[in-house]
Amino acid sequence: MRRLMKLFLWLMVLGFLTAAGAGYYFAWMDPYRGFDQPVFVEIPRGTSTMRIGELLAESGVVRHPMLFALVRAVRLKGKPQAGEYEFSTAATPNEVFGRIARGDIFQIEVRVPEGSNVFDIARIVQQAGLGPEEEFLKVALPQEGFLFPSTYRFKRKTTAEAVCKAMRAQFDKVWAELKAPQEAQRQTVILASLVETEAVLPEERARIAGVYTKRLEKGIRLECDPTVAYASMLDGLWRGTIYKSDLASRNRYNTYQHAGLPPGPVANPGLASLKAALHPEETDDLYFVAKADHSGGHVFNKDLAGHQKAVAAYRHGEHRSGGTQSQEKGAGADVAAKPKRPVR
Repeated sequence: MRRLMKLFLWLMVLGFLTAAGAGYYFAWMDPYRGFDQPVFVEIPRGTSTMRIGELLAESGVVRHPMLFALVRAVRLKGKPQAGEYEFSTAATPNEVFGRIARGDIFQIEVRVPEGSNVFDIARIVQQAGLGPEEEFLKVALPQEGFLFPSTYRFKRKTTAEAVCKAMRAQFDKVWAELKAPQEAQRQTVILASLVETEAVLPEERARIAGVYTKRLEKGIRLECDPTVAYASMLDGLWRGTIYKSDLASRNRYNTYQHAGLPPGPVANPGLASLKAALHPEETDDLYFVAKADHSGGHVFNKDLAGHQKAVAAYRHGEHRSGGTQSQEKGAGADVAAKPKRPVR
């Protein structure tokens, strides 16, 4: 009888050790991939360990729900985090648990450069897989100028409304840090958007803002090329370059035809341009034109005669470099991506 009891105990110990060894092997040593294409697993807040294991097993991430539960029982300090996770390679249940305990959720990075307008952002959002351009534009157009350019991370199923809300929240945060008067916000953002689309060199931002401020004070039309391009985009007529027909457009955004600031921003300015618009440089300059050396700098002038000489030099330089515009195009400014090199 004693021999039978000892044998039974030894068998139990052997069975336990075998099961423990198998569990350790499959949970810590055996990478598994039961899917052909990358899969996404959504773990709602408050989901039990066993249910998480079932979700992972159903998606082919682990062999069996109990393997995930086994790791959870051993790694007591780890706690699964809610969110959506992407799995694309083979991994052990221990590695899977580690990712979920770290909260390594799947996010899409969206980088919005300074000076992007809503049309640019709509393309960026679509390319990131967050919905069609048209859907984003419906929500974003009324918020042009107030969608702060930065790098954002969104969940895979984030809506256009949520994208805009995040960008607007970042703008509000930056504006609050500037401690600028709320009543001056819209005009400041409009001016900053012009500065953002014109300036290439950081040190010229405040000076360009000063030129526009001076022109506004004197009642001189701004004749800002980016506003012409933006008007053309709104009308669905943008061809990548400013033409004479664009300059003749009666669209309210066309500052060649209408005095004062345009009715709204033409792009989303960054912090530096907002600061320049809030603190424009005091200047007597009324004109500026891009330097023909493509350095990004501008030649500033107080009078029309000096400006015309600078324009002639610019066009001569463009001609020598093979960049002369056809006679049908307006002002000789190529603004296909981000309106630059304006000729005033």
